[in-house]
Amino acid sequence: MDRKKLMVGNWKMNANHLEAIQMVQKLSYRLQPDDYDRVEVVVTPPFTALRSVQTVIEADRLLLRLGAQNSFWENEGAFTGEVSPTMLAKLGVSYVILGHSERRTHFGETDEMVNRRVRAVMTAGMSPVICVGETLEQREGGSTEQVVLGQVRGGLASLSSGLGSINIAYEPVWAIGTGHNAAPDDAGSVCELIRNELESSHGVDVAESVRILYGGSVNAGNIKGFMAKRHVDGALVGGASLDPDGFASVIRYWL
Repeated sequence: MDRKKLMVGNWKMNANHLEAIQMVQKLSYRLQPDDYDRVEVVVTPPFTALRSVQTVIEADRLLLRLGAQNSFWENEGAFTGEVSPTMLAKLGVSYVILGHSERRTHFGETDEMVNRRVRAVMTAGMSPVICVGETLEQREGGSTEQVVLGQVRGGLASLSSGLGSINIAYEPVWAIGTGHNAAPDDAGSVCELIRNELESSHGVDVAESVRILYGGSVNAGNIKGFMAKRHVDGALVGGASLDPDGFASVIRYWL
């Protein structure tokens, strides 16, 4: 099945709303209409910049898609500091990153919490980008497969419909922000494991429709190697997405 590639720029806790506007405008200048035929491009600014970026995308009729870096699982209530999926949907958000390794590590997010977020995001009509990946200790202990597939199963628990809108990002924890990345062959093998798990648990149609991304120190210099792998359908891009020139080069990986 020919899956349209997906490139998600995760800006993390960077860029105020004015900087975010400039970054989106500069990125749009560097992309051509044909690029969007090959790749779906998503930018995920901090919550404080979502409205500003939404306004630019809509006013300038940009082909970029808007994403968010997280979502709570309730639509409203006494949850000070949280942002609900319905709030995000009203801002025109299409994609939401969930279970990022930094949130699992720094904020104690569990597979159960990620699953609750996934179900809430899907109910609100948005597409989750579920992050999975092992630590260096787990990798060296030979438990990559066990950890990654356990997180996939946990994130998809109790889901039986609408799975085609889901995206899964394999982002080994040891490669996040370290300058190190999995070798393309290793990344491709783990993405294939995820695809096989989806086929086993949810059938061929779901396995073929879910896009599996690689994330972990992705940049213009190494993206071609990852994208050459059959089961890699795109990338979750961190630091490199903060530079419009660098992110544009990642998006246009075939050149």
